[in-house]
Amino acid sequence: MSAPSVLFESSLSNLKLIARGKVRDIYAIDDKHMLIVTTDRLSAFDVILPDPIPGKGLVLSHVSHFWFEKMAHILPNHLSGMSLAEAVPDAAEREQIEGRAIVVKKLKPLPVEAIVRGYIIGSGWKDYQASGAICGIQLPEGLQQAQQLPEPIFTPSSKAAVGDHDENISFAQTVALLGESMAEQVRQASLAIYKEAAAYASERGIIIADTKFEFGLDEQGALHLIDEVLTPDSSRFWPADQYRVGISPPSYDKQYIRDYLETLAWDKIPPAPHLPDEVIKRTAEKYHEAELQLTRS
Repeated sequence: MSAPSVLFESSLSNLKLIARGKVRDIYAIDDKHMLIVTTDRLSAFDVILPDPIPGKGLVLSHVSHFWFEKMAHILPNHLSGMSLAEAVPDAAEREQIEGRAIVVKKLKPLPVEAIVRGYIIGSGWKDYQASGAICGIQLPEGLQQAQQLPEPIFTPSSKAAVGDHDENISFAQTVALLGESMAEQVRQASLAIYKEAAAYASERGIIIADTKFEFGLDEQGALHLIDEVLTPDSSRFWPADQYRVGISPPSYDKQYIRDYLETLAWDKIPPAPHLPDEVIKRTAEKYHEAELQLTRS
């Protein structure tokens, strides 16, 4: 038995659906565990697109699990010891989500997205052009698009509901949301994970330009890494051999989709336009390429 090659939305009759996010469906198992199913949905500009990317959920699940285990020495994560068979005893229902689902500890998510930037691109590049700073962090003059920063910077954003847009916030605003001690823990953990991952990926021919982490707290208030980590959805991955300063480099991630959508007369408000078959196919290939580069032994 194997998981379907395309899954836009999961349907599990024996578990209570808690939420459908931009990409993940979350189900309650018991008081201490949840089931997270990574679908093939794709969001761009915080809007869910109508067309799934075949196999994307399988790639994201595999890559996330790889990084969770690799970074466990820096920070604990939400992975639990419960097997998928324990959580979903029905074989037919389990087949639908095999390879896409993980059983996680039920934690309290923090209301910020922890973004680390090692290169200046995307919204950070736009902010820098306008103000010379990103999230209140003043940067050297004369930086070019896609240039590596002197040091990676922590630039958090507010966590938006589905359909809303995330907003960059300053570290002071993060302190107001989390408290000074927790905000500092999140910043330090984010930078440590990014630096180690970027060094590893560099050896595999991939530049991690920036990435987004999410965190949660257990009942004792201990910080955990949750959601997904260092995937093509949550990061910008650039092939090192094609990287050039001054341009937006080609990527292994969904920037390819964003670039395509920018060519359309779409106002970035739902409903999103359908994608051509060739764009869907090429996007699926890019996700798989990144998975192979990062996780092959």
